[in-house]
Amino acid sequence: MSKLQLDELNNLAGFVGAALVDSDSGMALATSGGGNVDLEVAAAGNSEVVRAKRRVAEQLGLNDTIEDVLISLSKQYHLIRPLESNPTLFLYVVLDRARANLAMARHELKSFEKTLDFK
Repeated sequence: MSKLQLDELNNLAGFVGAALVDSDSGMALATSGGGNVDLEVAAAGNSEVVRAKRRVAEQLGLNDTIEDVLISLSKQYHLIRPLESNPTLFLYVVLDRARANLAMARHELKSFEKTLDFK
């Protein structure tokens, strides 16, 4: 995946930054933006969030998959969306809460995932 492809997320209302992350290694494979958010640190930390949630779901016997994880801060939204096409990878997006439309961002992120090309 190229950085240019991830740059398409810049059009999200309130966009701050985004990363495509390998949840096994915690490495950001591509990043865009970020502002004062260190996307490399966020990629590693949020990989642990994804792994923990999957572990709990398994322990609870839930026969389901994670669609997305939302972390609401007082000034930002952090969206974590495991890819349907490759659950090892996830998109991580930071939005400015004052300018973001959360419902629209979730919808657009789902649509964006379908355009990803990993060649």
